[in-house]
Amino acid sequence: MTLRNEQKYRSWVEVDLDNFTANLREIKRLIGGTVDFMQTVKADAYGHGAIEISHAALREGARMLGVANADEGIQLRISGIEAPIVILGPSTLPEIPDVIKYSLTPSVSDKGFVRALEEQLEKSSRTLCVHVEVDTGMGRGGTMHSEAMDLIAHIRTMNHITLEGLFSHFASSETLTTFNDQQWLLFSGLLAELRQAGISIPLTHMDNSGAILNYPDLKLQMARPGIMTYGIYPSSETQSKAVLKPVMSFKTTIVLIKEFPGGYGIGYNRTYVTGHRTRVATIPVGYGDGYPFVLSNRGEALIRGRRAPIIGRVSMDMCTLDVTHIPDCSVGDEVVLLGRQQNEYISANEIADKAQTISYEILCALGKRAPRVFLHKGQTDAVEPRLRRIFVPGEEKSIARIDSIIRHCFQTRTRSEELGDAIYYEMFETLFGNEDRQLELRSCFRYNITISQLPEAVEPRRRADAYFQLRTHVEYKKTIRSDTFMIGCASDREQLDALIEDEHCEYRWILGGSDLVIERDFTVEKMRIDGEDIPIIDAKKTHRGYEVWFGSEKLKPKINREVKIEIEILTKKAKGNRTFPVYLLYPTRCLEIKFHYENANLRNVRAESFFAGRHPQAAVSSKRGKSIEIQLSNEEWVFPTSGVIFIWDV
Repeated sequence: MTLRNEQKYRSWVEVDLDNFTANLREIKRLIGGTVDFMQTVKADAYGHGAIEISHAALREGARMLGVANADEGIQLRISGIEAPIVILGPSTLPEIPDVIKYSLTPSVSDKGFVRALEEQLEKSSRTLCVHVEVDTGMGRGGTMHSEAMDLIAHIRTMNHITLEGLFSHFASSETLTTFNDQQWLLFSGLLAELRQAGISIPLTHMDNSGAILNYPDLKLQMARPGIMTYGIYPSSETQSKAVLKPVMSFKTTIVLIKEFPGGYGIGYNRTYVTGHRTRVATIPVGYGDGYPFVLSNRGEALIRGRRAPIIGRVSMDMCTLDVTHIPDCSVGDEVVLLGRQQNEYISANEIADKAQTISYEILCALGKRAPRVFLHKGQTDAVEPRLRRIFVPGEEKSIARIDSIIRHCFQTRTRSEELGDAIYYEMFETLFGNEDRQLELRSCFRYNITISQLPEAVEPRRRADAYFQLRTHVEYKKTIRSDTFMIGCASDREQLDALIEDEHCEYRWILGGSDLVIERDFTVEKMRIDGEDIPIIDAKKTHRGYEVWFGSEKLKPKINREVKIEIEILTKKAKGNRTFPVYLLYPTRCLEIKFHYENANLRNVRAESFFAGRHPQAAVSSKRGKSIEIQLSNEEWVFPTSGVIFIWDV
């Protein structure tokens, strides 16, 4: 008897990202260049690991991600994914707070949910996109086809809900049936009715994997592939319609080898009795790992490129294999339960046939306790532990638990409870403020400051002598969370702090000078998103200073997507203050700051930078008497509280 004492993983699931990418490219070829696709990643991406699969799909151009419930969406959000996430199953009333908090896109099937969602959105001053599911014959989720127009009309009366999508689901897309044709006629008829009523819905989708393969002409704005992205054909009749590569393999190792004489019972209830001297290998996989119990005395595994039958019952944590015909195998050898080894291959469909189930169930269940090992170009690209895949903070106390873990990590790393707490609170208050809000990231940041003399023709002499004219133009890319936002001007530090705490405040300024009036001497010259001017909807003085609010219905489809923002401000600056500071309030990448002073009669202009990050080395260039420029590498993140101060003489 030989026993292996040490192994890194008892079992593991290998996910071939190259094969996954190849499948996505095959899908894009099939649907055509004008059709978007939503990557379905529900049930932990059919067992493949939702986080890594989502990132890989987004790199290949996925427009959205599809999940089954809010918890699955939250898991992706807290992993850093900002792309639109659609809950494909009917959303529930208890999910609404998390749907809003994490900017998820719910599926809507009834008016009661719409009213409840609108009420909570109004309270939080948020807007949200929804997709309406239509039941065309599936008999599961969705509003009945006959009631869809009424529900759509109801949604369109809401002020905080945008109808972004409309979808249905084929009942039998993996086979060619007349019922599929009937479902398509019902859905396409609804779309025609909407067009006749002058109602435009940006995204319609019905094509799942089976429909993509069996009904290539039934194209809408977006496809919704699932099982085929993971290299599994929906049915045998679809195998000739695409070239797919399997993505998942489930592997373990031999931990024990023993020899038994004839007549020896193997496993619970002795369902297998050896007929002759038999060499038996034990593997640390059972039905607790998702390997079906029904494969007792029926399943097979691969060892050294040869098939070895399962003998005896599949236990919760172990299986036994007959390896008599593989005399050279030994403890520590790789065992493949799903996947390829040398010239042999065990497919999900083969396992499903023996287990009298479907390949979907096999993929979702296999390797429940195993880490996902992601392969790229044949090498390990990443390893996703099981806990990362299953842990989702559903309540505030869970967030608090995460915060506590991070705080204690800092304490341990600094070997000081006091210092660890100081670092933790400084970092979290800087990044998230006093509230639990989403981390805002900015990229392609360009900030142009132009300082010049005030024109005497339009300004009193005393003001022209006391102040410079200051024009600032800032542009950057970020993911927007709302269709309304504010630009604020404060008159003191207390007001400025209040503006900083408001998540709707896109840009803020502090205006000093006893004879300056913030609503007169602070002007928003330009406000654009993706090159389009955004109108002012309100301008008012408040306890926080002067607030200019912008908004547009056209922004609703852009919510939770990256946009380019441009803001230009015209204001004044006291000549007695010979500095101009630029502070970064958010993590920023690809940074360029220019200070133009040609028409201000400044001397000895210089820049003192204080950038925080991994390797923030600023490049400084200047044109004497005209400008000075600061640049940082496009690859480096600059953290909040960073910045630069321009200093000069007069």
